[in-house]
Amino acid sequence: MIPKTIIEKQITELSVSLKPVTENMKGRAERDIFLKWAVLSRGKFHCLECAHTWKPNAQKASCKNYINCTACRGELKIQQYNQVHFKEIEYWAVLNVCAGFQVVRIICSHKNMKKNLLPTYFHKEVIQHWINSKGEVRTLSLGTNVFSNAYDAWKYYSPLEIRPKNFESSPKYRINPYKVYAGTQTLDVLKRNGFKGSFYTIAPQVLFTALLKDSHAETLLKTGQTDFLKHYLLSRAQSIRENWQAVKTCFKNSYKVSDFTLWEDYISLLRWFKMDLSIPENVCPENLAEQHDRLVERKRRIQRHLKIKELRSEIQQAQIVYEEQKRQFFGLEFTKENLSISVMESVQDFLEEGDMLRHCVFTNEYYKKKNSLILSAKYKDNPVETIEVTLPSLEIVQCRGTKNKDSQHHKQILKLLNQNLYQIKKRIKSKKAVQAEN
Repeated sequence: MIPKTIIEKQITELSVSLKPVTENMKGRAERDIFLKWAVLSRGKFHCLECAHTWKPNAQKASCKNYINCTACRGELKIQQYNQVHFKEIEYWAVLNVCAGFQVVRIICSHKNMKKNLLPTYFHKEVIQHWINSKGEVRTLSLGTNVFSNAYDAWKYYSPLEIRPKNFESSPKYRINPYKVYAGTQTLDVLKRNGFKGSFYTIAPQVLFTALLKDSHAETLLKTGQTDFLKHYLLSRAQSIRENWQAVKTCFKNSYKVSDFTLWEDYISLLRWFKMDLSIPENVCPENLAEQHDRLVERKRRIQRHLKIKELRSEIQQAQIVYEEQKRQFFGLEFTKENLSISVMESVQDFLEEGDMLRHCVFTNEYYKKKNSLILSAKYKDNPVETIEVTLPSLEIVQCRGTKNKDSQHHKQILKLLNQNLYQIKKRIKSKKAVQAEN
């Protein structure tokens, strides 16, 4: 994308002035971010770190997940498959301050390994996030291969180019580096807002933008409520602001949330019943699942018995809106043996599945979520779990069976869904293409 605005031209010029990542930094990354590997081939262990080869002392040694190299003494993870070439890819980041911007530079590193040879490395800076003191971020990145199923199939020969503002909704924006080399290269305003060097497994660009433009995130960090901070910044299911009163009640009473998704559903139910979110007895239940199920059942009874006519009318009206938003995904179904996963195509399905599995997919009006796709997993045509996938990032927010518990098919369902997420991505792209033509 050609820089057009003043800020885009400024960032593009400043990017050229940044010093290249040093060889010393690359060497540190090579030591820090990659595992050390070994492979068992023809009765011998091959260290892919120092190229040493030795025979195992005992038969049981070949069954271990880790082993120590007899030459370099490194702890090596055993490769499951014996092949000619081995590759590992990791991301790491370097922080810089430039002209009042906090710059997060994301480097993609490849480690190429082969038996009897020392490993070789390749490093390439793929993304630069430029964040100003107000938390506004613009990104430069390499181009990617649009025909690949992977969102980070980088074109390493392409230059760093400015990306549009909506790049923040792309999964590439949320790439979380394995290691961040910060030093003292952070804005003073970030330190003022509570940043002390720890990222708590949050991508630095996500944490920094939140700290600079959201006072709620700043408060959570300064008060040590990192579990809440991680949840709201990583899941993006709901905003901190939406549940702020309930969050304050939790940390005032030192309440530890064991399941954030279930707790958020529970808070939504409390809000529906107009219950006070400042009362600890409401917000901090001893048995979260039990209280959640109790409110779901209570809400279901109200909807069923007192407002059944209104509910039917609501379903008909909601169906029109739901079809408008999700029609492009209708007909999607993934199957394997007796297991199938399909997009829920009617609001009536939400009602029936919520009743059958006794959870809140209908009572909490999941069919109204614009940025979520709800799917039903069935075993032998019987619903066993309901799945929520965020759009367009395709993150699996939750996958729950009866009473919000995992079914016995939970792992197979997640595996089947992950294998077919690309089909949902195709539908998203096709809709964008149609919108562009119109």
